[in-house]
Amino acid sequence: MPQVNLLERPSPPDYVQFAPGFGQRFLVTVDTEEEFDWTGPIRREGHTLHSVPAMATFQALCESHGVVPVYLVDYPIATSPAAFEAIGDAVAHGRAEVGVQLHPWVSPPFDEHVTEYNSYAGNLPFELERQKFRTLRDTIEHAFGRAPLIYRAGRYGLGTRTAEILAENGLTIDTSVRARFDYSGKGGPNYRDHPVRPYWIDRSRNLLELPLTTVFWGPLRQLGGAIYPYMWRAPSARGMLSRARLLERIPLTPEGVTADEAVRGIDIAVDEGLPVLVLSFHSPSLAPGFTPYVRDEADLARLYDWWRTIFAHLARRNVQPTSVADIMASVALA
Repeated sequence: MPQVNLLERPSPPDYVQFAPGFGQRFLVTVDTEEEFDWTGPIRREGHTLHSVPAMATFQALCESHGVVPVYLVDYPIATSPAAFEAIGDAVAHGRAEVGVQLHPWVSPPFDEHVTEYNSYAGNLPFELERQKFRTLRDTIEHAFGRAPLIYRAGRYGLGTRTAEILAENGLTIDTSVRARFDYSGKGGPNYRDHPVRPYWIDRSRNLLELPLTTVFWGPLRQLGGAIYPYMWRAPSARGMLSRARLLERIPLTPEGVTADEAVRGIDIAVDEGLPVLVLSFHSPSLAPGFTPYVRDEADLARLYDWWRTIFAHLARRNVQPTSVADIMASVALA
């Protein structure tokens, strides 16, 4: 395929068109990963998998609302029998899907130094990124009996040639672009100016980008793309605008975003005609004590209340759940 650099904003974007009747849909994605110290340095060892069985409870909630979640699985999860026990039957019968999430520091081959820079898979030498991806992809297919079709780079760390790796491994969707976020201060990508709408990476290969959904809300939201970057290193100014209800950046996640905020974000996305809303969170948040967002049982109850509120609001707005299979069956290629 012609080399496509996913780090560059597509210009002009080749936006995906969907078949008549597709309407507006939402996709629930789960960064399905090991537990580690979010405040400490990145380490190859020392992680745990205590929260893995809790995925079964979340899966049951999704099924009760007709939602097919996508579990974006990394290597420790793919090699955990508990993960198959929690969601294997749902994947086998189409009630859930699995994709690839590459955490390079815990994915073989281990040929790189563990550093902040190397934690973004796209920063690795191309052949090493390629080998890690292929090993993980094959491990997921072996573990779950399904070939993964969707990818999210751990820490959103795409590289200049990641699209080439996806195409040669038969993936159809990348969902690593976190539009309106900039990770370049830590050596990661800058997606500040990337589109929020789905767009083609390579139409001839049926490879498309499905960005995570983040919207600006408030009277200044039309200027959000211009204003927000200048406040990246001024969190007090961002907080002031948010408290004054002038400008707020709302990613669709229960982690650090209240249900009321997410409802406002959904309304903006729906009113702007976004065809697919992509919601996300991390699987260790399904048990207390493993992420900053769920520290105790009360936090866990709030997380589940968040999902119930959001599913109900999406239903009121006539935004139906979708899946990777449905998305790829509904795109218009002409």
